[in-house]
Amino acid sequence: MEPKNPLKPTADELFAIARKQYPGADLSLLERAYSFAAVAHDGRKRYSGDPYIIHPIAVAISLAQMRLALPVVVAGMLHDVLEDSPTSVEELRAGFGGDVTQMVESVTKLGTVKYRGVERYAENLRRMFLAMAQDVRVVFIKFADRIHNLRTLDAVPENKRRRIALESLELYAPIANRLSMGEIRGTIEDLSFRYIFPKEYEWVAGLVRGQLDQKQLYLERLKTVVGKELARAGVPVDSMSGRTKHLYSLYKKLLRHDRDITKIHDLVALRILVPTVSDCYATLGVIHQRWKPLKGRIKDYIAQPKPNGYQSLHTTVFAEDGEIIEVQIRTVEMHEMNEYGAAAHWQYTETGKRSRRPDKTLPWMNEIAKIQKEVGDHKEFLEKLETLKLDVFTNRIFVFTPQGDVIDLPEDATPVDFAYAIHTEVGNHCAGARINDEIAALHRPLKNGDVVEIMTDKKRSRPSGDWLKFVKTHNARSKIRDKVKSPADWLLSLLPPAPKRPSRKDG
Repeated sequence: MEPKNPLKPTADELFAIARKQYPGADLSLLERAYSFAAVAHDGRKRYSGDPYIIHPIAVAISLAQMRLALPVVVAGMLHDVLEDSPTSVEELRAGFGGDVTQMVESVTKLGTVKYRGVERYAENLRRMFLAMAQDVRVVFIKFADRIHNLRTLDAVPENKRRRIALESLELYAPIANRLSMGEIRGTIEDLSFRYIFPKEYEWVAGLVRGQLDQKQLYLERLKTVVGKELARAGVPVDSMSGRTKHLYSLYKKLLRHDRDITKIHDLVALRILVPTVSDCYATLGVIHQRWKPLKGRIKDYIAQPKPNGYQSLHTTVFAEDGEIIEVQIRTVEMHEMNEYGAAAHWQYTETGKRSRRPDKTLPWMNEIAKIQKEVGDHKEFLEKLETLKLDVFTNRIFVFTPQGDVIDLPEDATPVDFAYAIHTEVGNHCAGARINDEIAALHRPLKNGDVVEIMTDKKRSRPSGDWLKFVKTHNARSKIRDKVKSPADWLLSLLPPAPKRPSRKDG
């Protein structure tokens, strides 16, 4: 359910959505939060001239649409009252409890950054990491806040638009991606794209307008055919729908394919949701019985999920009339995780209990929070920023030990990164590597699916300082630096031990 005008949602629309998303739930706390926020923001206006209360309503609606637990929606409704009104923390705690108040306080701290330029980016990144490690729900509220601000960016003074859009694209979207919040990431990227690269945005939007209607009509016909085939095979289906590629994602893909949209086969995709994992594979079999798959375009992200937790089967087939179409197959639970990622762990349940699914995102959040606490000032943090971005925001690959254990690394990581991911001592004593049973250079970039064996030398006392020129992970870089204190130290380590001074006995 969507508001009639997402830019100017109403309180009635918020409560209609809440009743739909939380059937039978007590909405009295949300009602009180709305009344409280309406008074706190009374008389304030947005840049557009609209009453300010429209903004917290929009944020609360976004959080409710994700079906997050009601305290998160309440905190979204109240997220600006500490910053923009005389409301005190004590007053908020007395009215709405400690949990909601803590979230609102954390959101407020994230919003008060006084730096400019690169320092502003560094401080924002630093605070986001710390907030994620402490309570990831705060970041969900910031995403909802940012999305509504991006949707209303036309009303913001021109000198601020690009900064807000660029910050959104370079900071918020990558974090959403790492949290496996695919829909949130795509929305932030598309809304930012328009302001950062306006000409490119119009070009891509024009290409899509010329193709989309025709593709969607074709998908509707295909859904009928697929539905009949699956029914004949006895495979249950929860739903089938078309998925349109986000514009910014399409733009990046076009750049990799000579700007030729005819080479893009997933402008729209057929998405099939089924009850179980076995139904996913049965559906894939039915699809391949009916249509020939393109070589190299079958991807099993169920058996081997992406590092951010994404699970699905993807195949690209020559379908009816020779059209090339991508098909995505997953369970409903996988779909929720793919769309909402870490937020799915905090979704409302009718029992009121949090989901028991394991939270795969927290370990890396805690690691980043630890790193950012270790550095003393912006200058030191900025020195590590690019490495942090490589570790967290880039595409990821899976590589394997000879025993079949999976190691998650950033794209273009090397055998040395792999060695340090296994154990510090394996890295420190690394003397060589075999990739897929072949001797390989330690600087060779690893590829998804490689089987890597590290050869060690116990006589080696330290890693090579030269490794710093090609390692990709913060973990490897920091461990090497710890051991290689200076070029002089490294040279001394290569020399043979000094001969023992003869004792008087020897002489």
